[in-house]
Amino acid sequence: MTPAVLNLTVEAELPATATDTRFALGTDSYGRDMLSAIIYGIRISFIVGAIGAVGSMAVGSALGLAAAWFGGRVDAAIMRLADFQLSIPSLMVGLLTLTILGKGVDKILIAIILIQWTVFARTTRSVALAELRSDYVDAARGLRLSAVRINLRHILPNCLPPLLVILTINIASAITLEASLSFLGVGLPLTQPSLGMLIANGYEYMFSNLYWIAIFPGIALMLLVVSINVVGDRLRDMFNPQLKR
Repeated sequence: MTPAVLNLTVEAELPATATDTRFALGTDSYGRDMLSAIIYGIRISFIVGAIGAVGSMAVGSALGLAAAWFGGRVDAAIMRLADFQLSIPSLMVGLLTLTILGKGVDKILIAIILIQWTVFARTTRSVALAELRSDYVDAARGLRLSAVRINLRHILPNCLPPLLVILTINIASAITLEASLSFLGVGLPLTQPSLGMLIANGYEYMFSNLYWIAIFPGIALMLLVVSINVVGDRLRDMFNPQLKR
């Protein structure tokens, strides 16, 4: 047996250990450090959630501005599409998207955007409809400014405060969605393990006294989501002085 094969065999036979001085959060069934795996999983989960939420805000804001500006059939079509998407459970949309497109970071980002754009579109449309009645919009139209410039330079900045609050909350929702899809085995590939995949890998050991393999990634996921929601609540208080305690 070659040394390389011997090393792989020894690594596969290493038992999982609980917390000690060398491994703060123990090791998994292959003897790998859980703390480093969780730190790497947090990075992957946060990056995917943040990019997915920002992409959802970009798509939803554009559609919301278009619905408010054009009105009529365009408004009705976009809002009915949003109503149809909201009638389908988010996890089902994600499963269907990844079943068709396959695994991958880009695929799960598409799934997140398809799920979350409706919230941004509805919020942007409601704020933009109020802004369209303002005097500065009438003045911009009187100056014959283009529709793109009026929407991007004048209306969109006034829509940003509520959108930023929703963005932080949707980052947490996107992380939870990605973790759920990875737990079910249709999310990120094995080469990019996230917190959901770490929880899935440890689930089979839950009833064999190796609880930390799944529990510690689950606690990390909970703390990550709670911290992002706390930031969202703080931003809401900052942008709305009436909510300050």
